[in-house]
Amino acid sequence: MKRIAAAALVAVGMAVGVVPAASAAEGNELTAIRTGLHAGFDRVVFDFNGPRPSVTEYRATSLEHCASGKPITAKGDEFLVVSMRSANAHNYPGPRAFDTPGLAKVKSVTNTCDFEGHLDFAIGYAPKGLSYKITFLDNPTRVVVDINNS
Repeated sequence: MKRIAAAALVAVGMAVGVVPAASAAEGNELTAIRTGLHAGFDRVVFDFNGPRPSVTEYRATSLEHCASGKPITAKGDEFLVVSMRSANAHNYPGPRAFDTPGLAKVKSVTNTCDFEGHLDFAIGYAPKGLSYKITFLDNPTRVVVDINNS
Protein backbone atom coordinates (compact mmCIF):
# COMPACT_ATOMS: atom_id res chain seq x y z
CA MET A 1 0.00 0.00 0.00
CA LYS A 2 2.87 2.37 0.85
CA ARG A 3 4.47 1.63 -2.52
CA ILE A 4 1.26 2.52 -4.36
CA ALA A 5 0.92 5.78 -2.38
CA ALA A 6 4.57 6.63 -3.06
CA ALA A 7 4.14 5.86 -6.76
CA ALA A 8 1.02 8.01 -6.86
CA LEU A 9 2.90 10.91 -5.24
CA VAL A 10 5.73 10.57 -7.74
CA ALA A 11 3.23 10.52 -10.62
CA VAL A 12 1.46 13.64 -9.29
CA GLY A 13 4.82 15.37 -8.82
CA MET A 14 5.81 14.56 -12.38
CA ALA A 15 2.47 15.82 -13.72
CA VAL A 16 2.78 19.06 -11.76
CA GLY A 17 6.32 19.45 -13.07
CA VAL A 18 4.98 19.26 -16.62
CA VAL A 19 2.24 21.88 -16.15
CA PRO A 20 4.55 24.94 -16.28
CA ALA A 21 6.03 23.71 -19.57
CA ALA A 22 2.54 23.27 -21.00
CA SER A 23 1.59 26.76 -19.79
CA ALA A 24 4.70 28.21 -21.39
CA ALA A 25 3.63 26.55 -24.63
CA GLU A 26 0.39 28.59 -24.67
CA GLY A 27 1.90 30.50 -27.56
CA ASN A 28 5.08 31.84 -28.91
CA GLU A 29 6.97 34.74 -27.39
CA LEU A 30 7.15 38.29 -28.65
CA THR A 31 10.85 39.08 -29.16
CA ALA A 32 10.83 42.57 -30.69
CA ILE A 33 8.66 45.47 -31.80
CA ARG A 34 9.98 47.72 -34.55
CA THR A 35 8.58 50.77 -36.30
CA GLY A 36 9.55 52.45 -39.55
CA LEU A 37 8.58 55.26 -41.90
CA HIS A 38 8.12 54.28 -45.55
CA ALA A 39 6.81 56.05 -48.63
CA GLY A 40 3.04 55.80 -48.31
CA PHE A 41 2.85 53.96 -44.97
CA ASP A 42 4.05 53.79 -41.36
CA ARG A 43 5.04 50.25 -40.34
CA VAL A 44 4.84 48.42 -37.01
CA VAL A 45 6.40 44.95 -36.86
CA PHE A 46 5.92 42.37 -34.10
CA ASP A 47 8.61 39.63 -34.10
CA PHE A 48 7.95 36.19 -32.59
CA ASN A 49 10.08 33.13 -31.86
CA GLY A 50 7.49 30.56 -32.93
CA PRO A 51 4.73 29.94 -35.47
CA ARG A 52 2.35 32.58 -36.77
CA PRO A 53 -0.25 33.65 -34.26
CA SER A 54 -3.83 34.01 -35.42
CA VAL A 55 -4.61 37.71 -35.80
CA THR A 56 -7.78 39.75 -35.67
CA GLU A 57 -8.07 43.51 -35.52
CA TYR A 58 -10.56 46.24 -34.72
CA ARG A 59 -10.64 50.01 -34.42
CA ALA A 60 -11.24 51.79 -31.11
CA THR A 61 -11.39 55.37 -29.89
CA SER A 62 -10.46 54.49 -26.30
CA LEU A 63 -8.42 51.73 -24.68
CA GLU A 64 -8.72 49.59 -21.58
CA HIS A 65 -6.67 46.79 -20.07
CA CYS A 66 -8.16 43.38 -20.90
CA ALA A 67 -7.98 41.99 -17.36
CA SER A 68 -8.78 44.97 -15.16
CA GLY A 69 -10.91 47.06 -17.50
CA LYS A 70 -8.95 50.11 -16.36
CA PRO A 71 -8.56 52.84 -18.97
CA ILE A 72 -5.24 53.13 -20.79
CA THR A 73 -3.97 56.49 -22.01
CA ALA A 74 -2.06 56.55 -25.30
CA LYS A 75 -1.50 59.01 -28.13
CA GLY A 76 -3.75 58.84 -31.17
CA ASP A 77 -7.16 59.99 -32.38
CA GLU A 78 -8.05 56.36 -33.12
CA PHE A 79 -6.44 52.98 -32.38
CA LEU A 80 -6.01 49.84 -34.42
CA VAL A 81 -6.07 47.04 -31.87
CA VAL A 82 -4.13 44.03 -33.18
CA SER A 83 -5.20 40.89 -31.31
CA MET A 84 -2.80 37.94 -31.54
CA ARG A 85 -3.81 34.50 -30.24
CA SER A 86 -1.36 31.77 -29.26
CA ALA A 87 1.15 34.49 -28.47
CA ASN A 88 2.48 36.18 -25.34
CA ALA A 89 4.94 38.79 -24.14
CA HIS A 90 5.56 37.35 -20.67
CA ASN A 91 9.34 37.53 -21.06
CA TYR A 92 9.51 40.42 -23.52
CA PRO A 93 12.22 42.80 -22.23
CA GLY A 94 11.29 45.81 -24.37
CA PRO A 95 8.83 48.61 -23.71
CA ARG A 96 5.14 47.74 -23.64
CA ALA A 97 4.07 51.29 -24.44
CA PHE A 98 5.93 53.91 -26.44
CA ASP A 99 5.45 56.96 -28.60
CA THR A 100 6.65 56.78 -32.19
CA PRO A 101 8.42 60.00 -33.14
CA GLY A 102 9.52 60.19 -36.75
CA LEU A 103 6.47 58.42 -38.15
CA ALA A 104 3.97 60.40 -40.20
CA LYS A 105 0.64 59.16 -38.77
CA VAL A 106 1.35 56.49 -36.11
CA LYS A 107 1.66 58.18 -32.71
CA SER A 108 1.97 55.27 -30.24
CA VAL A 109 2.15 51.51 -29.71
CA THR A 110 0.61 50.22 -26.48
CA ASN A 111 0.18 46.72 -25.00
CA THR A 112 -3.41 46.31 -23.81
CA CYS A 113 -3.48 42.57 -23.08
CA ASP A 114 -1.05 39.73 -22.30
CA PHE A 115 -3.10 36.97 -20.72
CA GLU A 116 -3.54 33.25 -21.40
CA GLY A 117 -2.15 33.28 -24.93
CA HIS A 118 -4.01 36.46 -25.84
CA LEU A 119 -1.72 39.37 -26.78
CA ASP A 120 -3.11 42.75 -27.87
CA PHE A 121 -1.31 45.90 -28.97
CA ALA A 122 -3.07 49.15 -29.85
CA ILE A 123 -1.48 51.28 -32.56
CA GLY A 124 -2.55 54.90 -32.11
CA TYR A 125 -2.71 57.15 -35.15
CA ALA A 126 -4.15 60.45 -36.34
CA PRO A 127 -6.39 61.32 -38.04
CA LYS A 128 -9.17 58.75 -37.65
CA GLY A 129 -10.14 56.36 -40.43
CA LEU A 130 -6.74 55.64 -41.99
CA SER A 131 -6.51 52.51 -44.10
CA TYR A 132 -4.23 49.69 -43.01
CA LYS A 133 -2.93 46.29 -44.08
CA ILE A 134 -1.74 43.36 -41.94
CA THR A 135 0.62 40.78 -43.44
CA PHE A 136 2.90 38.01 -42.19
CA LEU A 137 6.55 37.25 -42.81
CA ASP A 138 8.39 34.05 -41.83
CA ASN A 139 11.88 33.07 -40.63
CA PRO A 140 11.53 34.67 -38.11
CA THR A 141 7.78 35.03 -37.70
CA ARG A 142 6.60 38.63 -38.01
CA VAL A 143 3.20 40.29 -37.91
CA VAL A 144 3.50 43.43 -40.07
CA VAL A 145 1.04 46.31 -39.76
CA ASP A 146 1.16 49.05 -42.39
CA ILE A 147 -0.89 52.21 -41.79
CA ASN A 148 -1.43 54.58 -44.71
CA ASN A 149 0.45 57.85 -44.19
CA SER A 150 -0.24 59.62 -47.47
